[in-house]
Amino acid sequence: MLPLFLWWGYKEAKNTFLEPQAVLVLGGSTSRLEREKFTANFAHNHPNIPIWISGGSPEQPTKKVFAKAGVDTKRLHLDDEAVDTVTNFTTMVDELESRGIKSVYLITSDYHMRRASVIGEIVFGSRGIAFKTVAVPSEKSSEPIEKSVRDGARALMWVTTGYTGANAAKSR
Repeated sequence: MLPLFLWWGYKEAKNTFLEPQAVLVLGGSTSRLEREKFTANFAHNHPNIPIWISGGSPEQPTKKVFAKAGVDTKRLHLDDEAVDTVTNFTTMVDELESRGIKSVYLITSDYHMRRASVIGEIVFGSRGIAFKTVAVPSEKSSEPIEKSVRDGARALMWVTTGYTGANAAKSR
């Protein structure tokens, strides 16, 4: 147990002092663009870092949200390859790594953060990318832990095989 606690303590200390170089938003959650609106406001406090939105948020409405908030839309990178939370990470990790990004702000809804964090620890952690969570407040209760376990297993499968099981997960 001691090595596990030491490792966890090291990661927490490292993340405390590591300044994120980008924002990753897990988009596509709702038609009202809550995460994107939250991120547009968040971007004002972090004016010099790029923003990736993964998950098929509609391009024109998303850009309109950021422009209306006074955020330069040239900072936005929209990625529509992801079909679920696991692929939000697996489709972005190579792009972030190729740009030398070692730390990101991870923005998603509060009810979704546990599952996103589990997947992020596995997928991003496999490439040495750290993240700081920023939760978008909602009125929803947290997702069932079973989703975190299932998608954690899928993330481990991706790390070892390159396969996400996205099609199998969709059928559930």
